[in-house]
Amino acid sequence: MVKIIQDKSQIHCKSEYGTLQKVVLCEPQFMEIREVINDVQKKYINDNIDRSLAISQHQKFEQTLRNAGVEVIKLQPSKDHPEQVFTRDIGFTLGNRLFISEMANPIRQGEEKVLATWMNEHDISYKKLSTHSIEGGDVIVDGNRVFIGISHRTCKDAVQALQKELPDFEIIPIPFNPKYLHLDCVFNILSSKDALIYPDALDPKIVENLSSMYHLIEVSESEQFSMGTNVLSIGQNRVLSLPTNQDVNNQLRQHGYQVLEIEFSEIIKSGGSFRCCSMPILRG
Repeated sequence: MVKIIQDKSQIHCKSEYGTLQKVVLCEPQFMEIREVINDVQKKYINDNIDRSLAISQHQKFEQTLRNAGVEVIKLQPSKDHPEQVFTRDIGFTLGNRLFISEMANPIRQGEEKVLATWMNEHDISYKKLSTHSIEGGDVIVDGNRVFIGISHRTCKDAVQALQKELPDFEIIPIPFNPKYLHLDCVFNILSSKDALIYPDALDPKIVENLSSMYHLIEVSESEQFSMGTNVLSIGQNRVLSLPTNQDVNNQLRQHGYQVLEIEFSEIIKSGGSFRCCSMPILRG
């Protein structure tokens, strides 16, 4: 195998909306609802996942990224990891540093080792966060400001440890109702001015504070359930979103965003959408 020597130009991410250049995906070859860990899975446990449809939808997602000029890195799927498609949670890039998460739920533990193996094979340095649980779905970056959701998946001690690792960043803890799993299921930054939010999941004072930083585009309860906040920005005001979330998509268009609608109905049965299924390691 040809080894790639790391340079900082290959690992860089300081926003949720810069032009996406390199991203980590994992095809849902072994995806299933094996153990209910959120409300969305509870609804679909009897139907479970049509893997062939999930793979087809994921391939269209991947091709859309490639067509936009994004380099796609694909991790090897494992039958031991039924939620491995959600690569966002296993790691995150802040500035020129890549962190590998400490997964909280036993059913997801081990996914991060697959990522670490790939990083080691390609001589890419990373920091493994192994003392306190923290997952990438709770980490949202905008310049030197990093919002971190506090829930059952990410704890306060992890936030404090990350602040020590990143003294030049302002780490902002955001407690939210843990039934929504990760922060990016209720809050997502679209630009330096705009953000999506499902306000019922957060304390009103936190919503008020966020509204002083961003114009908040509110997501309804029904569209939150179908992952309305969990869009993926790929740069130049382009946003990947589900066709079923028409209110969110109309609001995005009204605010000047180009909405790329991709069917992802089978993937979201497990409680995650486009942002959950992508781990950026390089943004322009």
